[in-house]
Amino acid sequence: MSIPVAALLAFAMWTIALLTFTIGIVRWGLIFTGKAELKSFPGDQPHGSPFYRRATRAHANCVENLPVFGAIVFAAESSSAHSSTLDALAVAVVAARVCQTSAHLISGSNAVIGVRFFFLAVQLVAFFWMSVLIVNHTFTT
Repeated sequence: MSIPVAALLAFAMWTIALLTFTIGIVRWGLIFTGKAELKSFPGDQPHGSPFYRRATRAHANCVENLPVFGAIVFAAESSSAHSSTLDALAVAVVAARVCQTSAHLISGSNAVIGVRFFFLAVQLVAFFWMSVLIVNHTFTT
């Protein structure tokens, strides 16, 4: 397995773990203790504690970015683009994602939102850089 594919798998597992150990524990805890019904969690209305709402948004953000990373990794694998730079950028994406999510869960303060944005920017730069490397590989081979 290439490093970008392993990084994609790590990103997917992080997304699943976030769902399971934040939103899932809260929702199922409320349901199993009789404090909520299955229908008590409408997606179009804010509900729950501030941490729960941040966890929900952090998970949604992972779900939004996972297909983008997946498409880039797919393009790399399909074009046989492999390099140490591509590997490092794939690892940077996952590391920045974990840091962004962690910051999201910690607080909703302006300072922490700034930290979150920094880690999002790292991912966006890595996405763009990976894409350039893949296109360059495709047209130079």
